[in-house]
Amino acid sequence: MNFDYSETQEMVANSARDFAKQYIAPYVLEWDESQVFPVDVFKKAGEMGFMGVLVPEQYGGSGLSYHEYVAIIEEISKVDPAIGLSVAAHNSLCTNHILEFGNEEQKAKWLPKLATAEWIGAWGLTEHNTGSDAGGMNTTAVKDGDAWVLNGAKNFITHGISGDIAVVVVRTGEKGDSHGMTAFVIEKGTPGFSSGKKENKLGMRASETAELIFQDCRIPDANRLGAVGDGFIQAMKVLDGGRISIGALSLGIAKGAYEASLKYSKERVQFGKPISEFQGISFKLADMATEIEASELLLHKAAFEKNAGRKMTKIGAMAKMYASEVCVKVSNEAVQIHGGYGYTKDFPVEKFYRDSKLCTIGEGTTEIQKLVISRNLLK
Repeated sequence: MNFDYSETQEMVANSARDFAKQYIAPYVLEWDESQVFPVDVFKKAGEMGFMGVLVPEQYGGSGLSYHEYVAIIEEISKVDPAIGLSVAAHNSLCTNHILEFGNEEQKAKWLPKLATAEWIGAWGLTEHNTGSDAGGMNTTAVKDGDAWVLNGAKNFITHGISGDIAVVVVRTGEKGDSHGMTAFVIEKGTPGFSSGKKENKLGMRASETAELIFQDCRIPDANRLGAVGDGFIQAMKVLDGGRISIGALSLGIAKGAYEASLKYSKERVQFGKPISEFQGISFKLADMATEIEASELLLHKAAFEKNAGRKMTKIGAMAKMYASEVCVKVSNEAVQIHGGYGYTKDFPVEKFYRDSKLCTIGEGTTEIQKLVISRNLLK
């Protein structure tokens, strides 16, 4: 076993760290309060190779592994989790779905634009009445000659308004049938395809979340990804990799909150000494650091399995579940260590606290991860 970063991984992590410091850090509070989705920053991220991390170089991507991907998401999320979330969603969901299940013509058509962030990607599975119960979706696609006609809506979609292209999974068969759903690619500007309500969120406010609406939206059969009826199976495989990205997002939040707390505890003096010298604080820091370390090891184990092309559903769910719960716990303790100041926007921990909760919900709740893990244990 080798726990050291390779030279490439170290270089990529440093590049992402510098990018976040220069292009994200000065604007974090402004974007959060105004709920601005900073498209220009993602275009710059595309120039840096951060929007096509896993895409092979032949399609304009960086051709890197999941270890580098974890490092990029982590470093960006340490500065602004909302930006980390959008980078993760673009890479793991929309782009990766096309990469894994598109034919050669589809990959050549869409991946170069996604990998360079010429186009921002969205991915739609969730609906208003179907969160974890994706099989009960109501959005349908009906075959009409050489085309499909889509009707319905998706919600909680990252980049639902600003996205240039969306991969959506819709029902083409009976409700509840795992083989009754199909994936399609829809480009912005397609008649009958529009955006709806933008969500006003607790955290992750610079990462745009909105509805996708389909009203007699007609798309060619050439936009279908894979076989009819394979959409749900594809989505579950895409989410396997997506869990690594949400785990990396969680890791970045936890590290950001921990590092802010460590710094503050050394500077804040009470009763004549830094509060870090009080056992109540030092023990909190010890727990935070240990659980962060465990999260990181789980994530890179999942990344190792994914890179090796092995089934990693169980370890991916473990990594996502543990890292997301740890980031909520660490962020909570970070606010506590900062005391009253932790409840103000003068310090970064209140934002980490608000942003952290999404990680236990998005791309499968903690409860769903436990279901996935337990089913794999009991097979």
